[in-house]
Amino acid sequence: MNFILFLMSCIFHKVFFPSESVFIAAETSSLTQSQFLSYRETLVSPGGMFELGFFNLGNPNKAYLGIWYKNIPLQNIVWVANSAISIKDSSAILKLNSSGNLVLTQNNTVVWCTSSEKKAQNPVAELLDSGNLVIKDENEAKAEEYLWQSFDHPSNTLVPEMKIGWDLKRNVSVFLKAWKTDDDPTPGDLSWGIVLHPYPEMYMMNGPKKQWRLGPWNGLRFSGRPFNTIRRYEFVSNQEEIYFRWSPVEATSVKVVLNQTAQARQRYVWSEKSWILKWTMPVDYCDNYGVCGANTYCSTFASTMCHCLKGFKPKDSPEEWNSMEWSQGCVLKHPLSCKDKLRDSFFFMDGLKVPDTEYTIVDETIDLKQCSAKCLNNCSCMAYTNSNISGAGSGCVMWFGDLFDIKLYSNPEMGQRLYIRFNPTKLESISHKKNPKIIYVTSIAATFGVMLAIYFVYRRNTSDKSKTKENIERQLRILDVTLFDLSSIKTATNNFSLNNKIGQGGFGPVYKGKLVDDRDIAVKRLSQSSGQGITEFMTEVNVIAKLQHRNLVKLLGCCFQGKEKLLVYEYLVNGSLDTFLFDKVKGKLLQWPQRFHIIVGIARGLLYLHQDSQLRIIHRDLKASNVLLDQKLNPKISDFGMAKAFGGDQIEGNTNRVVGTYGYMAPEYAVDGLYSIKSDVFSFGILLLEIVCGTKNRALCHGNQTLNLVGYAWTLWKEQNALQLIDSIIKDSCVVSEVLRCIHVSLLCVQQYPDDRPTMTSVIQMLGSEMELVNPKEPGFFPTKISDQGRLNLNIKQETSNDELTISSFKGR
Repeated sequence: MNFILFLMSCIFHKVFFPSESVFIAAETSSLTQSQFLSYRETLVSPGGMFELGFFNLGNPNKAYLGIWYKNIPLQNIVWVANSAISIKDSSAILKLNSSGNLVLTQNNTVVWCTSSEKKAQNPVAELLDSGNLVIKDENEAKAEEYLWQSFDHPSNTLVPEMKIGWDLKRNVSVFLKAWKTDDDPTPGDLSWGIVLHPYPEMYMMNGPKKQWRLGPWNGLRFSGRPFNTIRRYEFVSNQEEIYFRWSPVEATSVKVVLNQTAQARQRYVWSEKSWILKWTMPVDYCDNYGVCGANTYCSTFASTMCHCLKGFKPKDSPEEWNSMEWSQGCVLKHPLSCKDKLRDSFFFMDGLKVPDTEYTIVDETIDLKQCSAKCLNNCSCMAYTNSNISGAGSGCVMWFGDLFDIKLYSNPEMGQRLYIRFNPTKLESISHKKNPKIIYVTSIAATFGVMLAIYFVYRRNTSDKSKTKENIERQLRILDVTLFDLSSIKTATNNFSLNNKIGQGGFGPVYKGKLVDDRDIAVKRLSQSSGQGITEFMTEVNVIAKLQHRNLVKLLGCCFQGKEKLLVYEYLVNGSLDTFLFDKVKGKLLQWPQRFHIIVGIARGLLYLHQDSQLRIIHRDLKASNVLLDQKLNPKISDFGMAKAFGGDQIEGNTNRVVGTYGYMAPEYAVDGLYSIKSDVFSFGILLLEIVCGTKNRALCHGNQTLNLVGYAWTLWKEQNALQLIDSIIKDSCVVSEVLRCIHVSLLCVQQYPDDRPTMTSVIQMLGSEMELVNPKEPGFFPTKISDQGRLNLNIKQETSNDELTISSFKGR
């Protein structure tokens, strides 16, 4: 009888779940430490809405653990645990271990597990009616205080009440990731989530490339979408979290799927026997990101789709623009004026999806009139509007630089109003070219211009320095960087006393100081003899002034006065990582838990630079001496003088001037001047090895060979003796599996070719999970001497504090 029931159950599933072979056991919604979920068992949410178990997608040799709509037989998977690694047979089980984490194993091998940082006295896993799989402590009074939840790790599907956004306390981003294909849940290239611009908004990304933008939340709706009456939207932005979630007004089964094949975000509603596609984004040509280029708007209801904004003209020739070659966008017809008597003005357009908010400043404390004045007083400000359009409107958001991805709707109520800068005087003069008065004034101006040119030629040698100072001070004001007076810095550092000196970098010394308000500071004094001083000074200010992350050092301000160029930073009491790492006494303070914490912190800081900051930043000089430690040994990446900032979709660059530190530089950068985010990944791999080994990347002996640290690590890895790399002073505190995983990841980071190296996103995933790692190839051994038939002429100087070789080279092309 039992056999007949079992057989009937199998037949039922074959009929109603033809592509997912799922077996149902007695209905329960929770899993405790004394239980486990076998291959043919499931958890069912209390209301019977969702089910958790094992399924396949047509291939019986590739099974997955996931969640699906229980009473919907078609395309019902909403979450996959082990999307990157499939299960090959029915021996898989899911259990809750003693630390309160779910662990999926197959033949006693871990395939997937959760990573809760908190410990629970009485942990239990439960599938909720929202479709959220949670781990909680039964002894915890707060019912929604979860140790881990699947909603924080979505697959390709958004269900009602799921949050998409950022947990700022934990610096965790929650976003959708498309499947590669409809029958392969391996993560594809397409993602959808919130990007932390000053005015946050939602993007669909194809790898690092922006593909579609929803527009920022304006208090009523997203700027790029009309108001919707069949769904409730919630957008929250505060100091702890920024997120978006939605729910249908009427109870129904609904989902939003990120589809790699269709290159779209699709919303479905279940109707009796099938999913009905209700909405697809992008909707039309103008929804594709930046199709018309800079300083344009796109409109599908006009005779031509791309139009220059008022006061702008096509960057390319009119012939190319008229032939619908719009990608180069538009440029100003005439320069804007910042002079008192020739003030710029603003015109407004209604019904717009406002521009990309990557380069914006938001001030919620001022109204629209104050916003206009503030924008007008900043020569770089190109547009403004209310940050919140509900009611009478409030707050201020200002755009700087080129304006990208503006869409004009046929119905003005679908978008919002935007005020765009232009020069009315210039436009007026063009429309009255034949006015004799204008010609007369122009003649006088031209004569005066010639005289002025002669005067400037005469004064050129004495004015260049003054112009440089004025330009730098103007840029600093635009960046809103605090300018310190030189006298206050001298007082704080005892007139740059040797007793206050705490370090020496490639471009000058670093001093500890104390301001009159008792704040401790670190002052980087750029050497007056350094030919790269001004360049490094402005690079560092420009880059770090825009950055805010717990794993990046904080710039408090600067001073540019006389011959002095000073950068003022927060003071970090524990100094740089190298002073601990390469010292056998202080090194004992960094046991394995502290070292792993530092590794992950550096990785998160780099990820922010590469992906999540306003600009894509390539550090180019990541090393142990450029990682500082605060009182709690939290790492902070410092020294951005050699950094490169990219805007838009640029991910790599080329330079004739190679700068960096010998032993940390990627081969393609040292030899050919090619740098990218993968150059920093290489440097991170070196640093990761140094943290594990407690040894600098320098010559080491192994048998008859003299190898650098990478070569030594690779040799031991091939010999399956990688544990010999571990610093002897941490052997008692280390977790062997974690250390081996770190060594494995480091070897993947130092691959010879950039395409073989992981991104920092992948690095963090590999460090924080037990996912299967690919085998490393032979890494890019850094040569003892860099040469290519004389192509490189290296000027190598030795840093006195670290015994590191800092390279600055110039290459002929």
